[in-house]
Amino acid sequence: MTETRTLEAPAKLTLSLRVTGVRPDGYHLIDAEMVTLDVADLVTIEPGAAGVHVTGRFAEGVPTDRSNLVSRALDLVGLQARVSIDKRIPPGGGLGGGSADAAAVLRWAGFDDLDAASRLGADIPFCMVGGRARVRGIGEIVEPMAPRAADITLVVPPFSVSTPLVYRTWDALGGPTGGGPNDLEPAALVAEPRLVAWRQRIADACGVAPVLAGSGATWFVTGAHDGLAESLPDAHVVVTRTRMTAE
Repeated sequence: MTETRTLEAPAKLTLSLRVTGVRPDGYHLIDAEMVTLDVADLVTIEPGAAGVHVTGRFAEGVPTDRSNLVSRALDLVGLQARVSIDKRIPPGGGLGGGSADAAAVLRWAGFDDLDAASRLGADIPFCMVGGRARVRGIGEIVEPMAPRAADITLVVPPFSVSTPLVYRTWDALGGPTGGGPNDLEPAALVAEPRLVAWRQRIADACGVAPVLAGSGATWFVTGAHDGLAESLPDAHVVVTRTRMTAE
């Protein structure tokens, strides 16, 4: 690992999510289906140097200090490198951008301990494996599933949603399951009421009820709905496809 390498760090999408319990330490147990998407950050790793540098369309607001998951991933593997990230994944929408970047560093280092990776972030183990998988526990149990190609349209509103707040709201509401594939959606709508209006706007624009991705704020609909970008100019609309691997 002496040469500079550039890796793709693809986004992930949580297609379905059930909350199956709460551990004594407060972490929620999940049973989810996740897929890797074509939209991806580019992560350039230069061994021997140091620092995290972020550029690209969605660079604003991304931390470059020790709180960045990339720095924590390097600490986990005991290596030093300069990591430059070209941010192409919209942040704050639950698409796993920071986790994907950290997973790229762990793959580069040849690190495959999913349990240890889950202590950095619940989405990192899946981002290390990629493709399509059933994800359980607090994210450390990743069971690959048969690949399934699909077009998916993402709508990322111009705000983010706090994942810890959504889980606290889920607890306060008594653990609602909702009527769709995502147990967190009812709690997210209470924690961030603006999501309600966005759900309706998307449904009105494309004629399909969207599904919330994990704790939000991203909504998604199956299929390529190219016209949504014109109908929703204040959102980031991304038409993408599922992919078979993380890299």
